[in-house]
Amino acid sequence: MSQDAPLIELADITKTFGEGSAAFQALKGVDLVIERGDFVAVMGPSGSGKSTTMNILGCLDVPTSGVFRFRGVEVQSLSRDERSLLRRRYLGFVFQGFNLLARTTAIENVELPLLYRGEKKAVRREAALRALDQVGLVPWADHTPAELSGGQQQRVAIARALVTEPDVLLADEPTGNLDTERSIEIMELLSRLNAEGITILLVTHEPEMAAFARTIVHFRDGLVERIERNQGAAAVEPA
Repeated sequence: MSQDAPLIELADITKTFGEGSAAFQALKGVDLVIERGDFVAVMGPSGSGKSTTMNILGCLDVPTSGVFRFRGVEVQSLSRDERSLLRRRYLGFVFQGFNLLARTTAIENVELPLLYRGEKKAVRREAALRALDQVGLVPWADHTPAELSGGQQQRVAIARALVTEPDVLLADEPTGNLDTERSIEIMELLSRLNAEGITILLVTHEPEMAAFARTIVHFRDGLVERIERNQGAAAVEPA
């Protein structure tokens, strides 16, 4: 993979679901470049194409046509197994629903991606503690989700995404189930992680959350409507 190429390039990406008279074109020619180290908020009304685009960026779906490059590699030319490897190695995912295992401790939840990789227990434990430290939750490592607040559960989910040391963190409405105070805490955490070098892609409906991003991409009717550079994004120093 090329270190000189943009981190992510989408060129004339289309995505059609269904066939014939039932066909629906979710994306109609999306062009987008995301550089390393950016913090990008993706916004738009329901049906605008933002979630379909994020699924393509996360290697969870493939475009109907166009070119998707990740670190200079044309992703659509990869096999399903190769895309799966790219996803596990370079991408971390955070969702609106925390998706934590209820009867499993915070540290065991964070270890899961490394367990699937076949890492040894000592390696998993060390990496999970390091990820929990990044989100300020080491003292709660042995607590189950039921013993944690919503904000703490989302921090565990973020630590689980970080444990593989991804290049990109894709966050889909990560504050959607949180109150305003907890939401701001999560956004400040994402800003700090971005300041430490992780590229963040955030889907949100909330302008207050998008205001933390450096770049705001607005989708409408299957296209990028406009891109804003947010000069007012809060600068957060690395911990």
